[in-house]
Amino acid sequence: MPRFAANLSMLYNEHDFLDRFAAAARDGFKGVEYLFPYAFAASDLAARLADNGLQQVLFNAPPGDWDRGERGTACLPGRESEFREGFLRALEYAEALDCPRIHVMAGLMPAGSSKDELRATYVGNVGWAAEQAAKAGRQVLLEPINTRDMPGFFLNYQEEAHAIVQGVGAKNLQVQFDLYHCQIMEGDLAAKIRKYLPTGRVGHFQIAGVPERHEPDIGEINHPYLFGVIDEVEAQCGWQGWIGCEYRPRRGAVPGGTSDGLGWLRALRLSGLAG
Repeated sequence: MPRFAANLSMLYNEHDFLDRFAAAARDGFKGVEYLFPYAFAASDLAARLADNGLQQVLFNAPPGDWDRGERGTACLPGRESEFREGFLRALEYAEALDCPRIHVMAGLMPAGSSKDELRATYVGNVGWAAEQAAKAGRQVLLEPINTRDMPGFFLNYQEEAHAIVQGVGAKNLQVQFDLYHCQIMEGDLAAKIRKYLPTGRVGHFQIAGVPERHEPDIGEINHPYLFGVIDEVEAQCGWQGWIGCEYRPRRGAVPGGTSDGLGWLRALRLSGLAG
């Protein structure tokens, strides 16, 4: 049965960040994820998790200078030391928060560069990260991201990500399968779930409605059907991951905006398709 985690970077924006943990717990979430923890002391975040009976399921390693538009450094030649320093910091937070997964953003390709030119740097960095994470009992995730929301991002397709994971060969290196990004770039979501989930290379799912990135009960994706596919396949292969709710509520940052938009999740719980 799929388990859903609230993405606190996008949900509950009517609250200050540290108050979003309690808001998610009130709506029945048992897990949370978000982009980055580094603006807060790990002890403060751990206390919010404990106070609200929540599990931290995912966050991102440092992405470079986010405010200036950087979206990861893993593929960038000459930034290897910065990448490694940032990843070690992520491991410290993962230990403090008992978080099993760290997403490593690939980064935007420099102007005039090609994927072939950047691939060796990327593979070397994620391989090193997987080695360090293995020592700490953590998983490293790679996420293909669509070129409409993030033009120039290095990693865009499920097949690309799975090929890199296979090539590196680390058991704790996995793919973050975002159905929103995959629908925009590729489609054929049910077939891809059936293809990739049994391989053991899928570490996490994320969802949002397409095209507006709102709740998953509007747009062109039949999410209840896909949740059924995930439920069916996970029962066969023993997958025990989470589905991150990484969408922008239609009502935005207004009181009750996120909670009012959770009718889709309440319906899944009643049908037995949500844990």
